[in-house]
Amino acid sequence: MRLERHQATGIGLLLIHVIALAAFLPMFFSWSALLVGFILYNVTGLGITLCYHRTLAHRGLRLNTPFEYLAVICGALALQGGPIEWVSTHRKHHAFSDGEDDPHTMSRGFLWAHCSWLFRQNSKMCSQEDVRHYAPDLVDVPFYRWVDRNTLWLQVALGIGLLAVGGWPWVIWGIFARLVVCYHITWMINSVAHMIGYRSFKTTDLSRNCWWLALLSWGEGWHNNHHAFPFSARFGLRWFELDPTWLMLRVLRLVHLAHEIKIPTREMLERLRNTNVLPAARVPSRAVDQRT
Repeated sequence: MRLERHQATGIGLLLIHVIALAAFLPMFFSWSALLVGFILYNVTGLGITLCYHRTLAHRGLRLNTPFEYLAVICGALALQGGPIEWVSTHRKHHAFSDGEDDPHTMSRGFLWAHCSWLFRQNSKMCSQEDVRHYAPDLVDVPFYRWVDRNTLWLQVALGIGLLAVGGWPWVIWGIFARLVVCYHITWMINSVAHMIGYRSFKTTDLSRNCWWLALLSWGEGWHNNHHAFPFSARFGLRWFELDPTWLMLRVLRLVHLAHEIKIPTREMLERLRNTNVLPAARVPSRAVDQRT
């Protein structure tokens, strides 16, 4: 009997979580393995937020092509799907955020938004027609199609490299433990950040700004800000909203790896501001290619 895709995804996620438990066994622990896991957690997580999300899904900035392709590989190693699959699903989420057609809508509860949408029957997942509709700019690029087809094999190649250099402790921490942590941090953006936190801006969904999640997710936890201004490369819009990815973008611009960086204007901020929450943010006044 052939497994449907959501069933195969569920089995894969279960296996990853079970194998990750080996990280608690002394025989699979070493400080070098922990360091490798930590480094790969940040590299692959930033591949998602910097490249998949802010660059490809929302075009909040442009990266130089060779650097963008490297960042795409880093995002693929987070094993959350290839760039075309990830971007089309995310764009559909924004089109119907928390509504009936949202693939991971909060209207079906916390567990659904967190992870069940991935491995249970989900009629709102992107069809081939949806993919072509929501991500035509990526479908037409051969490199993105290649990464979509080979995401799993890229992970296998990384695992073989880790095994050759550091043995099984590096594989357990660098692949399985790292994936589990990165999964749940990412999934919490879909669940926790639609339940807990404050709302600086008026949006039609349930998105919220969650400070502790922002610290864990390279700034992604400023989720209400993001849903108010999806095009913005900067998610932390107030002086106290730390956005590590934004800080990295400022460095990337200095070394000419990032350009056309977009953020909302003061007028945009004021138009959507929820005046019952917090005082005005300190941000530049121009919308595109901010000089910081």
